[in-house]
Amino acid sequence: MFKVIVDADACPRTCLQVMQKHSERLGFRLLTVASIDHHIENADHIVVGRGRDAADFAVINNTAAGDIVVTQDWGLAALALGKGAFALAPSGRIYCEQSMDFLLNERFWKAKHRRAGGRSKGPRARTAEDDSRLEQSFLRLLALAGSAR
Repeated sequence: MFKVIVDADACPRTCLQVMQKHSERLGFRLLTVASIDHHIENADHIVVGRGRDAADFAVINNTAAGDIVVTQDWGLAALALGKGAFALAPSGRIYCEQSMDFLLNERFWKAKHRRAGGRSKGPRARTAEDDSRLEQSFLRLLALAGSAR
């Protein structure tokens, strides 16, 4: 049976609620991972320390081929795809290997810009459309993950 693993450090609560709703209905394992600084209500939860990539390491160490990883972190999504898992952003974007080089390159240049003192916009406010798009993408990945087994 595949797992849905949520990088819950930066996952919006409404996103987690979508995963929990479908977990109860469809019966897949929902694993959440977050640092000790976050209070996550989920029966199957891993608490990690405050280390910079502690949650990412726990997510990837619990990921197997065919699992679904939910994360905003493009680097973590790339690692999940490399293990044969599916990767989904809380915005509903399904990560694919074809766009990963572009995303990682963009991440590099944005980080370089910030280190040089540049500023960038933060994320926009989450909307009901974001939740709807997430749910549609998630159901599509659930069908793919189920048929891959």
